[in-house]
Amino acid sequence: MADLERELGWDDAIENDGPDYTLLPEGEYPFRVEGLERKRYSGGSKLPACPMAELRLLVTAPDGKQALVTHRLYLHTRTEGLLCAFFTAIGQRQHGQRLTPNWSRVVGSEGRCKLGTREYNGNTYNEVKAFLEPAQAPQTSNAPGGGWTSGRF
Repeated sequence: MADLERELGWDDAIENDGPDYTLLPEGEYPFRVEGLERKRYSGGSKLPACPMAELRLLVTAPDGKQALVTHRLYLHTRTEGLLCAFFTAIGQRQHGQRLTPNWSRVVGSEGRCKLGTREYNGNTYNEVKAFLEPAQAPQTSNAPGGGWTSGRF
């Protein structure tokens, strides 16, 4: 049985270095939502205070390498397009459709994203640059799943 999470005491011994961090190259990847935490953004110069969903996305490269990427969705009219893109990517919404998000179905959802990198305090991290729309399956194709596209031609 695995050790359960617990608080550490000031005099406890420590040894777990944590999981190795994987940095994936920029590109388009499938993802699965592993977790969602409802938080509150306190506001800043670009966006006022509002509710925020902090997502943990498991992104998988073609060679099987995986990276856990944190992404925040801000529930504000200024970021409504980003919310729409996410819910379209995970199949809860069709492009142009009005939707009341079903947050209880977000964890476990899958989609595709465009992944990039960013520098912060001398370290390089992966970040989601865009969520990609599922491609419509061609009428004459027998291919399972229909594939994915970014919607750009």
